[in-house]
Amino acid sequence: MNLVIDIGNSSTKIALFDNNQITEQFSTDIISVELISNLIQVNPKLDRAILSSVARIDNSILNYLDQQYEFFVRLNPQTPVPIENCYGTPETLGLDRLAAAVGANYLFPKTDLLVIDAGTAITYDIINHHGQFLGGNISPGLKTRFRSLNEFTHQLPLVEIKEEWQFIGNSTEEAIRAGVQNGILFEIDAMIDKMREKYPKIITILTGGNSFFFDKKLKNTIFVQFEITLLGLNRILEYNYNAKK
Repeated sequence: MNLVIDIGNSSTKIALFDNNQITEQFSTDIISVELISNLIQVNPKLDRAILSSVARIDNSILNYLDQQYEFFVRLNPQTPVPIENCYGTPETLGLDRLAAAVGANYLFPKTDLLVIDAGTAITYDIINHHGQFLGGNISPGLKTRFRSLNEFTHQLPLVEIKEEWQFIGNSTEEAIRAGVQNGILFEIDAMIDKMREKYPKIITILTGGNSFFFDKKLKNTIFVQFEITLLGLNRILEYNYNAKK
């Protein structure tokens, strides 16, 4: 069994895989040696692990994983992956973006893909049918846009996210919500339309913590896959393990 740890900007996702299937997953605000130790005790069949982090990570956690497992991968820009990374600056590529691209390619091999991750930032990444990661776009996410309007103006309030909103706001709060949330909706649809001009058979996968605000409101057909990054990390772990055999 595989232990997969994905440390993001706001939370950590942990999943257990058995024969490439997720058997358990959860999110936590705090990752610790104690938490991992408890997981191992409850799941003694765990024999491989991978960790990806976009934030700073306590060395005690890395040392503990390295000691517990004969095969432990800490994902970094030099880690071999089962797709071709054509990014011009691979050392600056977010590991979550790379893992999501691998996961998408695993689910839809030999297919042109657009992966949209709606989180703290919204990322748009392209993988072509040759299994090449071509790059993408990064724009501010939902909460980031609300906070920026509040922090960089003198009078605009900090507005809460709501699952339902007006097309045209008739108060300042509603106008901000409509502007931000409709703006993201238009942005995502426009990006999908643009990519379909170049890749007519492209498949779009939407993921990320804020994806449920938009998935049913987009005019374009998409696949929603919340576990895409975890699937990609597990695929990278298996790929490196098999290469060592």
